[in-house]
Amino acid sequence: MVMSRAIAAACALALITASTQPSAMPADAGASGRNQAIVVEAFEAWAAGSNVFADLLAPDVAWTVHGSGPAARSYRGRDDFVRQASQPLTSRLATPLVPKIHNIWAGGDTVVVRFEASATTTSGRPYSNQFVWIFRMKDGSVTEAEAFLDLAAYQEVIEQNEPRKP
Repeated sequence: MVMSRAIAAACALALITASTQPSAMPADAGASGRNQAIVVEAFEAWAAGSNVFADLLAPDVAWTVHGSGPAARSYRGRDDFVRQASQPLTSRLATPLVPKIHNIWAGGDTVVVRFEASATTTSGRPYSNQFVWIFRMKDGSVTEAEAFLDLAAYQEVIEQNEPRKP
């Protein structure tokens, strides 16, 4: 319940910020639709087995994971984020994370996605998490990202599962 309220608050704040900041106002009325379509397409490809980060993130993306725990910090660049935050989790999953979008909102260069993703860990246990990702888009790529998720569940997978063997 607390996580749901935190996610709802994050979404509301992102949308209010996107709609009130002059720099977030689209110069082109179609920018919101294009950016939303890019994110939806990337998530659909991810659900089909593609690498969402390679497909969506600019190489120099600034990605911040909010919360507390070892993964909660700012990452500089796609490679840093993938190596330090994504791979520690995905290497401990026996099956790929499969996302399911619950809501997506776009305003100018900002796209907010609320989704869940689930997989099976290397120890055979289920992993499921709820996410809110807030993206700032430029030229079809994410240049800034903020992530909200249950970091306790994320950390539990890392601490209680061995990485897959190569």
